Amino acid sequence: MDRVAIFADVQNIYYTTKQSYQRHFNYSAFWAQATANRTVVAAFAYAIDKGDSKQLGFQQILRNIGFEVKLKPYIQRSDGSAKGDWDVGITLDAIEYAAKSDVIILLSGDGDFDLLLNKITSAYPVTTEVYGVPALTAPSLINAANRFIAIDDKLLL
Repeated sequence: MDRVAIFADVQNIYYTTKQSYQRHFNYSAFWAQATANRTVVAAFAYAIDKGDSKQLGFQQILRNIGFEVKLKPYIQRSDGSAKGDWDVGITLDAIEYAAKSDVIILLSGDGDFDLLLNKITSAYPVTTEVYGVPALTAPSLINAANRFIAIDDKLLL
């Protein structure tokens, strides 16, 4: 069985599924599909921690599915904008686990990750899969992945 490492950009998936479908991503359905006949080496869900009860419940659901949840504090800037970016953390973890995996799965539509996928596929004998909302996933990320899996009805709540 292939060894798989999963990296979920929670904020990106939340906002892209909400914008395109007005629905939520079904992490349980994703898990069943992504891990079928595979051994999970690592599974991280990267999120922003606002500390509200609804969010705490969601984080526990992710843990129950099998994810290790990594949190950063929610930062509200003086101009009203917010900060909560896990790009560097996801990149460092993916590079570390590429050496221990056969398949790297990224849940994100963020085009910044095209460099990551190109790097790990040139340095390690891994296959990369990206799950993203087609209309909101950067073409460069789709092209960098060995396989792009569109988030559609079967992966939505």
